Amino acid sequence: MKDSILAMTGLALLTASGCKPAAEQKPQRPNILFIMTDDHSFQTLSAYDNRFIQTPYLDRIASEGVIFSNSFVANSICAPSRAVMLTGKHSHANGQRTNHDVFDGSQQTFPKLMQQAGYQTALIGKWHLKSDPTGFDYWSILPGQGHYYNPDFIEMGTTKRYEGYVTDLTTDFSIDWLNNMWEKDKPFCLLVHHKAMHRVWMPDLPDLDEFKDASFPIPETFYDDYQGRKAATLQRMSIHHDMDLVYDLKMADPKGDIQTPLGRYYRTGEYARMTPEQREAWDAHYLPIIEEFKAAALSGDALSEWKYQRYMRDYLACTRSLDNNVGRLLEHLEKMGLLDNTLIVYTSDQGFYMGEHGWFDKRFMYEESVRTPLLMRLPKGYARRGEVSQMVQNIDYAPTFLDIAGLEVPKDMHGRSLVALMDNEQPENWRDAIYYHYYEHPDEHMVNRHFGIRNGRYKLIRFYYEVDAWEFFDLEADPNEMNNLFGSAGYQGEIQRMKDELRRIIVQYNDELALGVFDGKITVTN
Repeated sequence: MKDSILAMTGLALLTASGCKPAAEQKPQRPNILFIMTDDHSFQTLSAYDNRFIQTPYLDRIASEGVIFSNSFVANSICAPSRAVMLTGKHSHANGQRTNHDVFDGSQQTFPKLMQQAGYQTALIGKWHLKSDPTGFDYWSILPGQGHYYNPDFIEMGTTKRYEGYVTDLTTDFSIDWLNNMWEKDKPFCLLVHHKAMHRVWMPDLPDLDEFKDASFPIPETFYDDYQGRKAATLQRMSIHHDMDLVYDLKMADPKGDIQTPLGRYYRTGEYARMTPEQREAWDAHYLPIIEEFKAAALSGDALSEWKYQRYMRDYLACTRSLDNNVGRLLEHLEKMGLLDNTLIVYTSDQGFYMGEHGWFDKRFMYEESVRTPLLMRLPKGYARRGEVSQMVQNIDYAPTFLDIAGLEVPKDMHGRSLVALMDNEQPENWRDAIYYHYYEHPDEHMVNRHFGIRNGRYKLIRFYYEVDAWEFFDLEADPNEMNNLFGSAGYQGEIQRMKDELRRIIVQYNDELALGVFDGKITVTN
């Protein structure tokens, strides 16, 4: 990660110990507000990296609490990541390996356990797990991926369309729940799960022009040739080849001159949902861009870099709305007098590529997609402030929520509670490596199946099935993961140590598929 986490753009997160008086009592059963977004890269949250955008309301959570600088996911894809968070277990144990699986709602989840212990539980926003939510006293969810404009919400089984922008509506409904449905004699566990910043990055109308004149530096690895990394050569998430001019970048010219493989899904989908008034404002922004693009007749590198700039502008405009709505929710909690008695968590279901390696999307175990933001504003009495550098993973969220509520953490959960880290304690035997396993192949982005391990310096990845290969990276010498050192004579001792540790952690988590591949007992090619 870049050194920007140490700068913090004026937040001064790391300069004060922030210890509170010892006599201050921790709340016995604090409320929990769990805000999660979709595909929010740590590169575009200014508490981590201030090159692209300032996110003052998200930064407030960090400046008044803690920021985890080594936060990772277990499977960088939407539905599996959500299942990991709910269950505290890796994908092979909770059954949600891919987006195409149906989540088994009968299994143990942290909302169920909190509900049983007297918490009032609610879920508002994106769910994306196919089965209906369980363990919630109230839920109102987006069908599937949901829509940015005039979305449908399924409220306790009943579907209704609402006029407006999805990030605003999700926040509106969350505030309404706090005002009118929360029973004030109970602690609450409220999950606010936003659609933003998922593809196709449709900004809110007031934010359309904020980045229209911005120009962003081309990433150092934008023209990566993937030498020595066979799986990377087979992906289909290239900005140049796979980012659709109409579906992703809104170049839907009225004359129909620009025809693309996915264009009809934009024209008959997201764009068609708009009201005439919304469409008028939308067209006022995009039609001049469309005409300029057509006149330029770009190709080659010039086209790739133009697409990158358009992608960044739309993505960041979506981020602006998200940050503003997080601010609305924080301010409402403050007005209600709830900040001292509430754990506020902000995260994303995974990281995202902002042009690194020439990509958008996620899935690979490379840094941009395996890392995820994690910020926490702590209830009163918790002493920790600033950076938490220990390696944490989204398997840890469920144990953390249960622990801070005073509930026993089930022994079958793979994660560990972060509460001790939030209170300036040094837990014994904290993990020095994280485990990862991605399964969704073949699929639209054609990222091959792989599992692996990452410690503080090195990363070892095992690709299997279509690609039968190992990759090994020295993150200290090669933070961009350009040089696969698996065959390097100088690293064989460390590679063997990493292999031994990988096998140990596979056995620890009882990942039978990975163990079979690792031991050569399962065929690894189609």
